[in-house]
Amino acid sequence: MIIGKKEFRIGKRPYIMGILNVTPDSFSDGGQFYREGDISDVDKALAAVRDMINNGADIIDVGGESTRPGHTQISVAEEIERTCFIIEAIKEHFNVPVSLDTYKAKVAQAGILAGADMINDIWGLKYDEEMALVIAKSGVACCLMHNRDNTNYYDLMEDIKDDLNDSLNIALAAGIPKDKIILDPGIGFGKTYEQNVKVMHRLEELKELGYPVLLGTSRKSMIGNMLDLPVEEREEGTLATSVYGYMKGCSFFRVHNVKGNYRALKMVHGIISDFQTK
Repeated sequence: MIIGKKEFRIGKRPYIMGILNVTPDSFSDGGQFYREGDISDVDKALAAVRDMINNGADIIDVGGESTRPGHTQISVAEEIERTCFIIEAIKEHFNVPVSLDTYKAKVAQAGILAGADMINDIWGLKYDEEMALVIAKSGVACCLMHNRDNTNYYDLMEDIKDDLNDSLNIALAAGIPKDKIILDPGIGFGKTYEQNVKVMHRLEELKELGYPVLLGTSRKSMIGNMLDLPVEEREEGTLATSVYGYMKGCSFFRVHNVKGNYRALKMVHGIISDFQTK
């Protein structure tokens, strides 16, 4: 598949999506690159992007609104103000695909005009009915995440696949090409701790849908609950989930620590590839 000007050969190797949150309140890196009215934070964000690219990032995912549990929704105007100038700056200085993490069509439209190559929608096109058309008309790629406003499942994996199929039907009906779609099981969204663990255990079942899968577990509460650790001490747990996810068939990995995940995934990819060639 093509994202921006970059070709992604699904199944040939794992790909890293580096997280750049320009928010004051994200659960892991809130406030690190965002301070209202302080232009120096643009330079700080660009330095972080440079480090991520040098350490193996294939895509940069820019987010302007925290979506952690209990987050406060911000206005479209504020989200656009937070993200678009950063997207423009990244595209001006680096030749890297940029993803915009938003579920609002007007924010997506503004981000695409600013240079975003992909929309990462945590509601899988179900929050804003205009989102699918915005993506289809622009020709950018999209990641459709599984999410719901409850944790009442009859059959967890079958229900998740059904929900993702609903998102796919919206995408295809709007005219989004199949080769522009990535799916995300939504670890940490609309699921209990036990359900998150079960989804991890059965990730390979998502391949039945026929689309590349992105895994986003970085520093999330599932890891904190399992290891009884705070956010700042969840790196080893994140690496373990990334490696496990790759072995279960995931292709993209959305992470905070690009260097560690890149090295861990490169190692397991090397082992698997060497084994498969013998």
